[in-house]
Amino acid sequence: MRLLLVMRHAKSDRRQVAGGDRLRPLAPRGRRAAVQVGRFLASVGQVPDLVLCSPAERALCTITLACGAGGWTCPVREEAVLYEAGPEEVLALVTSAPDEAGRVLVAGHEPALSELVEHLAGGAVRLPTAAVACIGFVAERWTEISAGRGVLQWLVAPKLIDALAASGGAG
Repeated sequence: MRLLLVMRHAKSDRRQVAGGDRLRPLAPRGRRAAVQVGRFLASVGQVPDLVLCSPAERALCTITLACGAGGWTCPVREEAVLYEAGPEEVLALVTSAPDEAGRVLVAGHEPALSELVEHLAGGAVRLPTAAVACIGFVAERWTEISAGRGVLQWLVAPKLIDALAASGGAG
């Protein structure tokens, strides 16, 4: 079984335009959400074995905060293609992941990530900021995954984690 975690970067600060789009930082709300998601994934046993991350500041900061908060020790690979990739390019990157990594997390941007989830598992999906979708594949190798062969296992957004924490659940 292969598990692909698809994570949209956390909320960015659109008022910060110095340096252009790639250098846009996270908003305070985004920083909190990244920490929250990192802890949540650790608490439910869904820590990735490998992270493939866009080089944009907001994506890298999301992953850095999530890793730190969740105690993740997996390698993080910055992948330039993820900055402006479409779903096919993201899929090509995922299929090149090492087979030792049974759970891979891709961190990047819209609309490519929602389109990737739709492409792999079907249906209509819109990932809010800092949301994570988990797609499962019955496959021995990453090269065996393809469109329509995945099953959406779950999708969680920071608002749901907030609600779970308020009710005494995971988080």
